[in-house]
Amino acid sequence: MMNATASTAEQAGPREAGPREAAPREAAPRPAASPSSPARPEPQSRALVELGQALQAAGYRFTTVTPATHSRVKARTDHVWARDLADVFGWSRPFQADAVPAAVLRLMQAAGIAQPHRDGWRSTLRASTLDGQLYFHSAYPTSDADAVFFGPDTYRFGRALRRELADLQAAGRPVRRAADVGAGAGPGAVIVALACPQAEVLALDINDKAMRLARVNMELAGLANVDVRRSDLLNDIDGEFDLIVSNPPYLLDPSERAYRHGGGELGAGLSLALVKQAATRLAPGGSLLLYTGVAMRHNRDPFLQAVTPLLAGLTWTYEEIDPDVFGEELDTPAYQDSDRIAAVWLKATRPQH
Repeated sequence: MMNATASTAEQAGPREAGPREAAPREAAPRPAASPSSPARPEPQSRALVELGQALQAAGYRFTTVTPATHSRVKARTDHVWARDLADVFGWSRPFQADAVPAAVLRLMQAAGIAQPHRDGWRSTLRASTLDGQLYFHSAYPTSDADAVFFGPDTYRFGRALRRELADLQAAGRPVRRAADVGAGAGPGAVIVALACPQAEVLALDINDKAMRLARVNMELAGLANVDVRRSDLLNDIDGEFDLIVSNPPYLLDPSERAYRHGGGELGAGLSLALVKQAATRLAPGGSLLLYTGVAMRHNRDPFLQAVTPLLAGLTWTYEEIDPDVFGEELDTPAYQDSDRIAAVWLKATRPQH
């Protein structure tokens, strides 16, 4: 773990290029911030909530793996058609009507996620579980530009986040306002909201599909203290925060899919841009908790080198929590000079005074 304390705050500089931009976008129009989920969700979302509740009542559990592992498991099996709910909603197998309860199929059709497939159906969403909570997200394979990610990074992020929240509570540090930046399906916001029930929690994203699913997932978690809002990082939200958390995209994706492409050098663009913003948006005593990935080059950490100047004036720690993730990316041209991709955890806190 790396520890550092700086004595003077750095002024915010030009914003880092985002995942789908080659240069800053000051001239581009920003989408207006939208409010949280409406009091009466549209019918498809209502049906999706009821479907999630039915899966919860049935004791549904599923842990989502990497795409590479998913592909291997599907390829070696002795059956193509789904035989149970985990096959349908976890492994994204096609299914015939008699493979699921009739009520489940009706809810899938009402939610608009039952896609015709030969003489059966296929779910366009997956459902994964984390700490007993159920989350809808995109089906495998996640090839769409607006796909909503959930996977091993989510579990590592959640584990580290729970640890930090427990430490904050033990230290008696209240969280009154928090933001999950790039919330996706919303697990970060859910974890924060459950641990800090008195806090206002904002789940921020620019992906309409992610925002819709996050609203559904918040309702499935029974949370009333989370607002799902549209925002490009923190650009469309005002005010300071006691807590900012994020698990942003950090890979270089040739298709520039929003859930995967981090932009900048070796995928670090979004993470660096968020750190720069958070340094000016944390309330006294407030913390940024960032989970991201780093492409190590020639046994060096280029992200740590780039982020250190942005943390001036903050007390921070930096920890490598998994030394080797998404190893298959090293076979692609973008990572020919990289040794490995590591998952790292950055905690940066603004001093109280």
